[in-house]
Amino acid sequence: MSWYQNLTILEILFGTLFFVLYIAYLLRVRRVALFFNKRPHGVWFKFLLRHIYLFLLIIAILGPSFGAMKKEIKTIGKDLYIAVDLSQSMDATDVQPSRLEKAKHELQRLIRRFNSDRIGLMVFSNEAFVQSPLTFDQNALILYTQTLRTSLLPYSGTDFAPLLQLALEKLQQENNTSAEQQKARVLVLISDGEGFGEEVENLAEQLREQSIRVYTLGVGTTDGGRIPAGRSFKRDGEGQVVTTQLHPEPLVQLAELTGGAYFEVNDRVSEVGKLINAINNIEGELRESKTIDVTANKYIYPLALALLLILLDVLITVKLVRI
Repeated sequence: MSWYQNLTILEILFGTLFFVLYIAYLLRVRRVALFFNKRPHGVWFKFLLRHIYLFLLIIAILGPSFGAMKKEIKTIGKDLYIAVDLSQSMDATDVQPSRLEKAKHELQRLIRRFNSDRIGLMVFSNEAFVQSPLTFDQNALILYTQTLRTSLLPYSGTDFAPLLQLALEKLQQENNTSAEQQKARVLVLISDGEGFGEEVENLAEQLREQSIRVYTLGVGTTDGGRIPAGRSFKRDGEGQVVTTQLHPEPLVQLAELTGGAYFEVNDRVSEVGKLINAINNIEGELRESKTIDVTANKYIYPLALALLLILLDVLITVKLVRI
């Protein structure tokens, strides 16, 4: 037999206090009985009864466990990389307060909803880097998310190819180190979709062959927005203010090539809830088997017996001194 809880100072103090107070009560009853030249025999019945149910209550709190057995369980989890576009166009304000700030807010929502999965963070523009490797540490991921800004990477356009190549390498590496576990592998790509790159289609096919799905999240509006630059806005070579639009087509194409889906965050709606549901729907593909020791907490038996004795204590009255 084992115990779910250990005997702590609280239980010891409670039991000691009960015992001391009851001894004081017995001494008082004895004094009264001797005053009337009586022997309070009935008090010992109550003394024994109350200490028995106190002992049973303490046992119930500690949680006696027996009937140990081996049980096989299947745990469900995913390896999920989230990639955030840090190209300068993500500073556009067509989605308030900006595309990137809105993406960071939704990213934190994503992280909190997948607390049983390993999540990693990548950043990219025309290059890609791992900001955080796969981890269960949500607090660290949230911290990394809060520090994201477009100035972390050189000002340039968007190219999905370096990101997809990096994601393919990292997720293949993780799969090889745990070959006995068939984990679902997912890449969530957050971008305004302004660039596709020449190698993207080939890399998307490789991701599909490795059963790595890419879910894309487009951030922005098709009407577009201006890109802040100091106290003004970014201008082109002719001095005209640059307007950047959301281009969902390459994001839709990439998602379809890998068996994923495209979702959007604009100035009116956020489809992050749908994205979360879509990722949750692939959990049935996971198979990680573990064998654990299972014991049953039988606290209910001493607790029920203690309650019965308490009821008996209330119903039975004992005349301690007969005059």
